[in-house]
Amino acid sequence: MQSKGTSEWRIEGTRLKNPKSPVKKPVITNPELLHPELSFEIVGSAYDVYNALGPGLKEESYPRARAHCLRKKGIAFREQVYVPSRYDNEVMVKRFADFIVKELIVVELKRGDYYSRPHIKQVVDYLKISTLKLAIIINFGSRQVKFKRIPNLY
Repeated sequence: MQSKGTSEWRIEGTRLKNPKSPVKKPVITNPELLHPELSFEIVGSAYDVYNALGPGLKEESYPRARAHCLRKKGIAFREQVYVPSRYDNEVMVKRFADFIVKELIVVELKRGDYYSRPHIKQVVDYLKISTLKLAIIINFGSRQVKFKRIPNLY
């Protein structure tokens, strides 16, 4: 246990928690940040899932738990969303995004400790094809959850 001021802090799983204060949403002051409150909820639910399930599960386990967590929080989403790549009105490639949350953010879940180029390319492609402005890749790693926000620059 480590003390900070007059409150006691403890580490649970991968999160530092203060038992006397509830989790508060951050105050966002950057007006250019896309969907900050929803992003906070999405990432927070990923931490909730990781803290409950822990590391080392198959990649398929995390989306199911994640869907349950989003439902519980009352956040609208679609799962395994078909995102076709078209040319001349013909489908060239069939793709499926893990989640589209509130028709605003693509969320792609991965298992691993780092972001690979193919994973980033995958969500950039989803953003190019769709009209959405933001994607979040969430990695469920062996020691922690990592996330990366990727804006649509196209």
